[in-house]
Amino acid sequence: MEQRHLGRTGLRVSRIGLGTLTWGRDTAEHDAADQLKLFWEAGGTLVDTADVYGGGEAEYVLGQLVERLVPRRDLVLATKAGSVPDPDRRFDGSRGHLLAALDASLARLGTDYVDLWQVHAFDPRTPLEETLQALDIAVSSGRARYAGVSNFCGWQLAKAATWQLAAPGVRSRLASTQMEYSLLQRGVEREVLPAALDLGLGLLPSSPLGRGVLTAKYRHATPVDSRGASEQLAPFVEPYLDEAATRIVDAVVTAADGLATTPLEVALAWVRDRPGVAAPIVGARNAQQLAAALSVETLSLPDEIRRALDDVSAPVHRYPDQDWSTL
Repeated sequence: MEQRHLGRTGLRVSRIGLGTLTWGRDTAEHDAADQLKLFWEAGGTLVDTADVYGGGEAEYVLGQLVERLVPRRDLVLATKAGSVPDPDRRFDGSRGHLLAALDASLARLGTDYVDLWQVHAFDPRTPLEETLQALDIAVSSGRARYAGVSNFCGWQLAKAATWQLAAPGVRSRLASTQMEYSLLQRGVEREVLPAALDLGLGLLPSSPLGRGVLTAKYRHATPVDSRGASEQLAPFVEPYLDEAATRIVDAVVTAADGLATTPLEVALAWVRDRPGVAAPIVGARNAQQLAAALSVETLSLPDEIRRALDDVSAPVHRYPDQDWSTL
């Protein structure tokens, strides 16, 4: 699998990442093992998790598989901290919470460092410089090799990245931002992606298949074994089952038919090759699903198909997202 630099850093990652959102909850350890082995054998390196996935079970399962199944040195382990199961405070970006969460993640993962440590979301109740200081401590102590953020809007990302760049050699520059990005969700193109490109951050798209909808599995009905039929994940899928999404999925299916490939490959190739994207993060229920996603490695979309998909999925950009002089 092709490797790419993560933003303007020396860290290289596989251009498809393996997600672990359901590990330890809907994905049993033996299925997780099959996925990790398949991913590694295909040349994949980036494995993304978080301390809240499965209440910590995703990290624990991953930790049980690393070294026993795949050499630690062959993987780029990425995890996140900051989301908390508290209805009154969904995010905790305090230095104390983040550093304690990192230590707990390392214990579950069975390693003394992670390659990429990410703040899971912006915490409006904590001064941003305090949150960022936790990243600097993690990197300077060797517990994290690189630092990034996740789910920061445009101004939050720009402020954080600029703060880190203001003291080179003292503060650790941000390597990446992880955001939802697909043909069904192009909101990052308004401000987040331009900021990331300007500041040298690599974009790690989550839900690159539109929460599964871009595979076209929901065109006629909801499969009983799909996320859309799951009690926990049905509300996650439902927003992308509207009329606008249907038009985009139909276009993806048409493109796939013309290329003699699958809608999954078309949708994944589109987001993988967008400017600024380092590696879409793909989650799968089993190894068979993952193999279908990894087969995208040999596909590059022709320009005319890419432009057609751009057009059918184009988000509305008005002032001030566009140059005001063109409006």
